[in-house]
Amino acid sequence: MADSGEIGIAPGDGIQYRQGSGEGIVTRDSIPAGHKIATRDLSKGANVRRYDQVIGAAAVDIPAGSHIHVHNLVMAEIVQDYAIGADVRSTDLMAEPATFMGIRRADGRVATRNYIGIVTSVNCSARVARAIADHFRRDIRPEALADYPNVVALTHGIGCGVDVRSDAMAIVRRTLAGFAVHPNFGAVMFVGLGCEANQIADIMAVRGLETGKSLKAFTIQEQGGTSKTIQHGIEQIKAMLPEVNNIKREPVPASYLTVGLQCGGSDGYSGITANPALGAAVDLLVRHGGTAILSETPEIYGAEHLLTRRAQSREVGEKLIARIEWWKAYCERNGAEMNNNPSAGNKAGGLTTILEKSLGAVAKAGTTNLRGVYEYAEPITEHGFVFMDSPGFDPISATGQVASGANLICFTTGRGSAFGCMPSPSLKLSTNTATWKRQEEDMDINCGTIIDGDATIDEVGQEIFRMMLDCASGIPSKSELHGYGQDEFVPWQTGVVT
Repeated sequence: MADSGEIGIAPGDGIQYRQGSGEGIVTRDSIPAGHKIATRDLSKGANVRRYDQVIGAAAVDIPAGSHIHVHNLVMAEIVQDYAIGADVRSTDLMAEPATFMGIRRADGRVATRNYIGIVTSVNCSARVARAIADHFRRDIRPEALADYPNVVALTHGIGCGVDVRSDAMAIVRRTLAGFAVHPNFGAVMFVGLGCEANQIADIMAVRGLETGKSLKAFTIQEQGGTSKTIQHGIEQIKAMLPEVNNIKREPVPASYLTVGLQCGGSDGYSGITANPALGAAVDLLVRHGGTAILSETPEIYGAEHLLTRRAQSREVGEKLIARIEWWKAYCERNGAEMNNNPSAGNKAGGLTTILEKSLGAVAKAGTTNLRGVYEYAEPITEHGFVFMDSPGFDPISATGQVASGANLICFTTGRGSAFGCMPSPSLKLSTNTATWKRQEEDMDINCGTIIDGDATIDEVGQEIFRMMLDCASGIPSKSELHGYGQDEFVPWQTGVVT
């Protein structure tokens, strides 16, 4: 790996690659920051390893000291040893779990934020939902919500043209229903058009929901048009505001914290700084009784064997393997391949193959047992480390995690992603100091201190865990201060649109 600055390493530089051993090489090429250097001669076709795992094969002979990247490294066909449960071990739970200042709902659920959500059943009602929410925006009308929770509109571009009996429609309904019961919403209002395939009644049936003082539902057609529907929605929210505002924070155990793990704009440092540091924080969270959700199934491809080894049962391990096989078939029937990832930005940051990216990505998951594998937006019922199936596209993946119950997101980035996911706050973890300095207004913590030699992985992990508790207690993240989170609501659409 080249150093953590943005200058990189020049040809002819001597590099010691195993600290204290005296072993080293002389670079033959210019090595951009975050990119790979061959530490020994590699013959064409030889496996190339990083993290002591195969990340690809040499496309040509590669002399020691050479830059390794897309010009000389290609995907390799590998057969993984899943060894289900081989690395399962007991987890020592803390005798006195940490706490955060949460919001306890009347039914016992615990929130980290307090919103009123306007959720659309179909893209046709998006304009109305946004207009209702805009009436209560502080930046437009500061007097409107001086002492009240935020009102947010979560709109999307689907809801019709999909077979109502299909898995694709079931996923959409499961997602919307998951948001309707999310503890970070003190109240929810469904807005539809009226004639859409995705009927509000069918969404509510997924979780057995009924309308009441904190759940409203109506359509544009039944209200008599756009203007009338907007006014009706405004009046409904005005009536709900006092009740939703009547909350207080109180100390609650960390077991009520469910954290979605994301990485986007990854680079060559992700797998050695921010991701393992987040993994260390996840281990702490699990020891304190909390839950962490790893997702982005295409971005564990090539590293799934490291997770199956931690599966607490054969059933859990086989569920994860089944999701990988589903994705292989899904890509094949759609003329795609799993290695369409990394993205252009990932490659510019030093990542070459999906195998390399995945090996770094799974470091977010820490070291504790894998206790469950869930479908997209399926309610999480286990405590501890779990997996939820999703695409690698961050907005879709995080949307599913929140629908499953995540009340906080931790998002690592090396390139500088700007992201939020209402109603759950999102913490951004920079993988390197250069990105931190360039985009500090969007980053919550700099994990580049690990490469800089100023902190260890465990020390940064402890800092992340403390930040999780603080953010869950109400301290706003950088993305919240910028207002991110409504536009990133993107339910997964898997089916044929007709």
